[in-house]
Amino acid sequence: MALIVQRLSHQILEQHIDLKDTVIIGLQPRGILLSNRIVAELGKLVVPNSIQYGKLDITFYRDDIRKELHVANKTDIPFSIENKKVVIIDDVLYTGRTIRAALDALLDFGRPSKVSLCVLIDRRFRRELPIEANYSGMAIDTLSNEKVMVRWCENATTDSVQIV
Repeated sequence: MALIVQRLSHQILEQHIDLKDTVIIGLQPRGILLSNRIVAELGKLVVPNSIQYGKLDITFYRDDIRKELHVANKTDIPFSIENKKVVIIDDVLYTGRTIRAALDALLDFGRPSKVSLCVLIDRRFRRELPIEANYSGMAIDTLSNEKVMVRWCENATTDSVQIV
């Protein structure tokens, strides 16, 4: 996992050289642990205070909100994203619905000039919307009844990716 995080960080930096006019947005709740690590890695490569990092909760932008009870997390975006290049970070890209909700939520904070997507896992063949990752740690082909579980040492005993 450390190597994947390092590679994703370098790929982001290649496209956003000095992170000028670039903001990193981690998606609550599961994308935050990945985005925290990517921001820490980027901090080793550029001046740390040049990184604009926010956390976005998309709970009430989801299209399945009526089907089950959701508990909102905190959104913390202390800057405008108007005309900025935004890199959204999440753990798993599956149907694309989470990212669609994130795009809707982002518009409440301004209109970005460009939006990119960085994910740890891309479940390629189950997309319901035409959404693709710009940066992907690994692609996993799964059956529709399987789940991809990402565990981090911050909330589990070790970093791991499991298909259940």
